[in-house]
Amino acid sequence: MIDTAFLITAFVTMFVVIDPIGLAPLFVALTQGVPERQRRAIALRACAIGMMILIVFALFGEAVLGFIGISMPAFRVAGGVLLFLTALDMLFERRTKRREDRSEDTDQDDPSVFPLAIPLIAGPGAIASVILLTGQKPGVEGLALVLAITALVLGVCLILFLASSLLERALGKTGITVVTRLLGMLLAALSVQFVLDGLRNFGLMPG
Repeated sequence: MIDTAFLITAFVTMFVVIDPIGLAPLFVALTQGVPERQRRAIALRACAIGMMILIVFALFGEAVLGFIGISMPAFRVAGGVLLFLTALDMLFERRTKRREDRSEDTDQDDPSVFPLAIPLIAGPGAIASVILLTGQKPGVEGLALVLAITALVLGVCLILFLASSLLERALGKTGITVVTRLLGMLLAALSVQFVLDGLRNFGLMPG
């Protein structure tokens, strides 16, 4: 019999941690000026890679990080630092300048792997969540439920990504610029929080 309470808990946890609604305007900012066809490919690739990463951690959990000698706090700090670099790019329009400088490069500034798939979709919070949820309900049934819920949340994420062009048209160029700056600030704050959480878990900061 399916545990309804566990399903609700898992869905709420994964939805809040991944935050598809919050990622939609970020996707618009990261793919500003990208052709629609390429934007769809980025959306599909980001969600697929994010799902694969979360499947690996759901299956093997902390053993994956432990095998290569990386603790979850260290992973959180590294994710925070990388996210901070992306925030700087958004705040100072470095992505736009690089896109203009490499206009003939077909692989230019593809954000599907970083920062979309990781650390925004499959970040430390989402990875920790799938590890905790699969540990909360051990066995094949628990694993299947966690993966199904994760796939559902990423499905919502993909739908919002694919509809991002509507959001872009609604905001306009000026609106996108404003949103990009605001999200850059939020990303910077989020990245600092990742680092602080990692340092706290290391015991280097008070709880």
